Amino acid sequence: MLEINELRKRFAGGPDAPGGKVALDGIGFTVRPGEMYGFVGANGAGKTTTMRIVMGVLQADSGSVSWQGRPLGYDDRQRFGYMPEERGLYQKMRVAEQIEYFGRLHGMAAPVAKKATDDLLERLGLTERKGETVQALSLGNQQRVQLAVALVHDPEVLILDEPFSGLDPIAVDALATVLQERCRGGVPVIFSSHQLELVERLCDSVGIVSAGRMVATGTVEDLRAAESNTLRVVVRDPAPGWADGLPGTVTVHGDRHTLRTAGGDDQEILRRAVKAGRVEHFGVEQPTLTEIFKEAVA
Repeated sequence: MLEINELRKRFAGGPDAPGGKVALDGIGFTVRPGEMYGFVGANGAGKTTTMRIVMGVLQADSGSVSWQGRPLGYDDRQRFGYMPEERGLYQKMRVAEQIEYFGRLHGMAAPVAKKATDDLLERLGLTERKGETVQALSLGNQQRVQLAVALVHDPEVLILDEPFSGLDPIAVDALATVLQERCRGGVPVIFSSHQLELVERLCDSVGIVSAGRMVATGTVEDLRAAESNTLRVVVRDPAPGWADGLPGTVTVHGDRHTLRTAGGDDQEILRRAVKAGRVEHFGVEQPTLTEIFKEAVA
């Protein structure tokens, strides 16, 4: 289990910000084995700073990071897979050679690194590109190579900063499948993304960060359930004025009238709807992660 506790970080200021900038103000969350955790927030919210502290690239002013119940150390981080937001590939190096090279840096024997590289090339659809230089690849394929570099040494934890940025839907599915396989093997996966529909589809849990603070965290189901207080009623071809006096708002699309309300007696609303016309839908409407995000950071 990876535990991030009360991380605080302030960057030194300049002429325009003499007091410095608070990047993190008590960030904390936990990622369990086999859990995919979506870390979301606006640009500058603190996502990348948090990931860099976990990987030892930056040092926190206070707070702690623990792995399996003990303080996270250098040897632990060597067994992590990290994909930074700013990609770090050697542009003139060939794809397969590059992945193998990073495997060797993590202590893998040459034959083991080659086997792992070949497997990843096939899984990520890069086998035909293995002899090309990185600079000859499209940005999407470079992204796949960067992920292969993070995966080659069979890491115990994956920390990925915007791994799906700039990818087409086919590449997104390929990367998502690989990450899901690692999760099923017990690997905790943290990734940041602005693609909230993708986070909602893939992640078990989500953390929403705003201005260096965690403003919401929990499973996707729990976050949606906590905001599920809007009743949605759809009535086909109702009698005029059927919703007069009821709380909420009514929208009309053709012969369908939709009432959305967060208050009132639901049984009375149902009786009115049944009397007025054919009820096609009656139930609590769960918000999307995008709607939860907008509400949390407002």
